[in-house]
Amino acid sequence: MKSNITREAAWELLRKYNKDFFHLQHALTVEGVMRWYALQLGFADEVDFWGIVGLLHDIDFEQYPEEHCIKAPELLREGGVGEEMIHAICSHAYGMHVDIKPEHLMEKVLFATDELTGLIGASALMRPSKSVQDMELKSLKKKYKSKGFAAGCSREVIEQGAEMLGWPLDEVLQKTIDAMRSCEYQVISQMEAIGANE
Repeated sequence: MKSNITREAAWELLRKYNKDFFHLQHALTVEGVMRWYALQLGFADEVDFWGIVGLLHDIDFEQYPEEHCIKAPELLREGGVGEEMIHAICSHAYGMHVDIKPEHLMEKVLFATDELTGLIGASALMRPSKSVQDMELKSLKKKYKSKGFAAGCSREVIEQGAEMLGWPLDEVLQKTIDAMRSCEYQVISQMEAIGANE
């Protein structure tokens, strides 16, 4: 899988349709998580493709929440994104907004981790450190089981993603904590740069 859009062009495209701090932070986090998984799972030569898919996965969500991943192909094509990447991006809304099923391992990883990054991020904010660096699986599982906590993060989707991957839920949770640790400081510095330039 080769990317036909540069990371810089993908970031400009995302910023064209996304202004909200939370949405930009989420995009950067999922980009970092996807890059980590690409390296861990033996797809180092596709790391940019995986990362850009993560960066652009919610491109239409801020302006077109009711048409999530229905509007995305149009915006992505206008930005010069290829069909392979468009399929990968839209597959994360499978069963919710579209019938594009995750097929490639990368698409399954995105499906499983998108909602989970939100849950882990919310859990991190409850910690004294406000960080994932010292988060343990045990404390995340407590939050995960509390239905009222980060209720917008669908446990059903996370579990469906784990099933698609054929991994135990605990493995998906731990790996995604590790993935978020790997990119946390970079995301913070990128968000600070956005704030300084606004």
